[in-house]
Amino acid sequence: MAEKTAGLSKDERDAVKQRAAEVRAQEKAGKSRAAGEKAVREAIAAMPDEDRILAEGIDRIVSEVAPQLVPKTWYGFPSYADTDGKVVVFFKAASKFTTRYATLGFEEAAQLDDGDLWVTSFALVALTPETEKTIAAHIRKAAG
Repeated sequence: MAEKTAGLSKDERDAVKQRAAEVRAQEKAGKSRAAGEKAVREAIAAMPDEDRILAEGIDRIVSEVAPQLVPKTWYGFPSYADTDGKVVVFFKAASKFTTRYATLGFEEAAQLDDGDLWVTSFALVALTPETEKTIAAHIRKAAG
């Protein structure tokens, strides 16, 4: 017999509550680029230093290589959506769920399909010139 689980962890429940609050805030403020940029800046500013440095770098890269993507928060993560409002790329801070690395992730709206196997996320521990080039190439491709 399978063991019963406790369901969502406290961090996961908090993320769901945060997402509900984001949806309410987006409805109230409108889904404008300015509102999304403000929400992303606030989310990044609230991060611990190590995560904040990475998130600021991702935000800069997305702005440079895929300015058509619209910033917004998604479960508290800085994310960037297509014109239909579907998340293409997001940054999940290591501190969010107390993991050992941050994650740069791509959702189904990302145009990364390549045969039978393609990347959907990267563990991210540092931004170097090499990692920035890789990230920029994937974000550019993901955005179309």
